[in-house]
Amino acid sequence: MSVRWCLRAVLLLAICSTSCAPKLTKLPTGPGTLAPDIAAALLQALTSCQRVQSLTAEIGVSGSVNGQRIRARLIGGVTYQSVRLEAVAPFGAPLFTFVATANDGTLLLPRDGRVVEHGPPAEVMAAVAGVPLGANDMLRTLTGCAMPDRLDSPLAIGDNWRTSAGPGGAKIYLHRDSATAPWRLVTYLHGGDALRWSWRADYDDFQDGLPHVVRLVSADERRFKLELKLSQLEPNVQLKPEVFRVDVPPNAERISVEELKRSGLLGAPKGREH
Repeated sequence: MSVRWCLRAVLLLAICSTSCAPKLTKLPTGPGTLAPDIAAALLQALTSCQRVQSLTAEIGVSGSVNGQRIRARLIGGVTYQSVRLEAVAPFGAPLFTFVATANDGTLLLPRDGRVVEHGPPAEVMAAVAGVPLGANDMLRTLTGCAMPDRLDSPLAIGDNWRTSAGPGGAKIYLHRDSATAPWRLVTYLHGGDALRWSWRADYDDFQDGLPHVVRLVSADERRFKLELKLSQLEPNVQLKPEVFRVDVPPNAERISVEELKRSGLLGAPKGREH
């Protein structure tokens, strides 16, 4: 058996497994009434996450991307401008390392000897995980602080739900467990085309005001259905610039984002290597 096929088998076993689809928040229905307290509810819901300027965490990922079930463990470091994610293997080198700052992203696949250099981070992430998250969006998404550019039509649905709509079908849902419990942002429907949302982020298991479970699901669920479980979460850790760099071996095969989309993380075999 070739060395390349051995490495591909290790990668396949590491990321593919049986996993349940993420359980999404059951959203309220009904016309609702005008919510004059939406500003106060938003302020309470976002206070904790707005204090977070950087974050390190271990992230357990399960779900599916493009119909392929996955399970992986990531080690992450994120700021408002930069991100580093390593997919840890049971042994040996990481399955991949992704680093990005602003609009410059690099994905290294050390086990397969391939690299995408200087690609748009959101496009690289979409090729890997389906989710179009750039470096500037990652921290807000993981902490539950991502919001539409503007919000209109604030509504109250019962005593414990508030909603507000944004452009392109975007919508946020705030929830509290009781009249004395704090408001939480539990669902954000990201805007898309033709006034239809494109994907949603659900938040659960709040501790110290921050979610420890994040579920990301596309409107077309075949694209991605992911559950992220954050542990060892440390906010406002100082992360030096070198954290967001990766050493690319000189013999690594340079591929484009389009080639990555076509081949996926596993790549295409290049013949037998002994």
